[in-house]
Amino acid sequence: MKFVILGFDGPDGEAKRKIYRPAHLANIEPLDAQGRVVLAGPLTDKTGSLIVIEADSLEEAQRFATEDPYTVHGVFERVEVHPFTQVFPTKQ
Repeated sequence: MKFVILGFDGPDGEAKRKIYRPAHLANIEPLDAQGRVVLAGPLTDKTGSLIVIEADSLEEAQRFATEDPYTVHGVFERVEVHPFTQVFPTKQ
């Protein structure tokens, strides 16, 4: 099942992002290696990040989001996790 994770940066998000980026990427890399990252990256308006992952449950996706270094260290002041059904592209 796919989940959209929206991380919204806090007031010091941009500065903290530079510090915690290596740990954040290291946290995502195992999922990527398993083919469970659909897409991920920062929003270009500098308000946060979008991550789409495959997870077995909403609880697993929420745990991933809340344990991510960007959440733990305050890059994200708020995180939302939503179940997602991919329609396009049709080649998945």
